[in-house]
Amino acid sequence: MRWVRRLARAAGWAALYALGLLGVFLAQIWLYWQHEPRSAGTSANALWARHQWVGEPHTEAEYRALGDLLRRNRITDVFFHAGPFEADGGVPPAKYANAAALIRAMREHAPGVRAQAYLGQIREVEGHGIIDLDDPAVRDRVLQTDRIFLDLGFDGVHYDFEPIYPDDEAFLDLLRRTRELTRSRGRLLSVAIEQLTLADFMQPVYRAVLPRGWNGTVHYPPRPTEEYLRRIADLSDQVAIMTYDVSLPTRSLVGRYFAGHTERTLRLIGDRTTVFIGVPTYRPLMGWAEDLPVALRGVRQGLDALDRPPARPHGVGIYAEWTTDEREWLRYRADWLTAGE
Repeated sequence: MRWVRRLARAAGWAALYALGLLGVFLAQIWLYWQHEPRSAGTSANALWARHQWVGEPHTEAEYRALGDLLRRNRITDVFFHAGPFEADGGVPPAKYANAAALIRAMREHAPGVRAQAYLGQIREVEGHGIIDLDDPAVRDRVLQTDRIFLDLGFDGVHYDFEPIYPDDEAFLDLLRRTRELTRSRGRLLSVAIEQLTLADFMQPVYRAVLPRGWNGTVHYPPRPTEEYLRRIADLSDQVAIMTYDVSLPTRSLVGRYFAGHTERTLRLIGDRTTVFIGVPTYRPLMGWAEDLPVALRGVRQGLDALDRPPARPHGVGIYAEWTTDEREWLRYRADWLTAGE
């Protein structure tokens, strides 16, 4: 049985070695996290806003308070939830009954802030989902719906279709045609998309062994490759990266994650389009580690890592207006708007 003892001893040493490497890695992440970021926050920032602004009437005082909040926090773009799309690509008029009044109020109380129609749906993948973007008739109807919101006075269309995989040519066709529409009106096309894959070379493996879509707990991660994100950026005026829901157990790990994605994304598309890095104010799965201050510090550390500022505007996208309280707005102003000044 001597070979059993040797095998057990070897396994023990291997485990200790692995734990040692993990400890070194975590220590390096922790040390990185202690460095105070130098980069200041930016003045190009977005906010996802609740559906009630578009769907329900509001008082003049409520509109005035909204305008004051947007100005104080240097929000340049608001994505007002105006959908979701029905399966055929339409949106019932009852869902945006207050849209015209909202646009008038924005012009009065928040001049210069772009109000965009936030439209999306669960994309049908392998028989699961709601909207089938592979159907040309559905894409045509989506464009008809976009025209309605542009006619109402929205400054742009903000798409959030999920899940989107990096071989989705139908989605790119929709972006191409939507941008032709928005540019013909002097408006914007904005796109919310998942954060980049951690390793593009793993895509064939995922496709071979994991199901697509959201029909099960284990699925092929719907994230863009670098090439696919470049194609999205070239077809869009703005890209908002949904960086949140990190699900890492420590603040230093979460912060390093935000820093890494900020640096990588801005190096990749920061010269091609406006980029908003999404930061959370809701309570994610591991809320003790992932929150707004950690995300903002991580984004600033990611900016520090760049050789130069991106050529196009960039900032953060706050998700979401309906989960952000005054305490968090104060932290946002301190940790982003005035930090590094």
